[in-house]
Amino acid sequence: MKFIIVGKNIEVTPGLHSAVEEKIGKLERYFNPETEVHVTLSVEKERQKIEVTIPVKGNIIRSEQVSNDMYVSIDLVEEVIERQLKKYKNKIIAQKQSASFFKKDFIEKEYMDDEEIQIIRTKKFDIKPMYPEDACIQMELLGHSFYVFCNAETDQVNVVYKRKGNTYGLIEPEY
Repeated sequence: MKFIIVGKNIEVTPGLHSAVEEKIGKLERYFNPETEVHVTLSVEKERQKIEVTIPVKGNIIRSEQVSNDMYVSIDLVEEVIERQLKKYKNKIIAQKQSASFFKKDFIEKEYMDDEEIQIIRTKKFDIKPMYPEDACIQMELLGHSFYVFCNAETDQVNVVYKRKGNTYGLIEPEY
């Protein structure tokens, strides 16, 4: 695995670098050696955060963990990614082009689904044209963490969502 490690508001010390490579390197049993692993370490106040992104053709395997100790965050993120890989293995590999990123023994091994994804409710609603700022206000009024709307500027379906730190995000389709 090829590690690309960057730090935001933190110096990536040799100790942190080796901890990331050692812990996340355990995932090497699932991936081919050419697989890139993007790791971002960041510090905000007391929060020690690690973000790991592994681009696999057609998919992105990603986890973000926060704690008050960077080494604890590193341990947690590895466990989460491993659980994701086992849980969604069949769905990830179903797209044949993705299979080249994984080792053969991982592809052939069967893993038990801890819990199957079930959609238990379908909701239909009118999508009204509005500006993203208005959609944020509507989302807050409803007490939701996201809101689907038709962007009045682009006439496309967009999603606004609440982020950590009382900020908002906007998801737009890319054509």
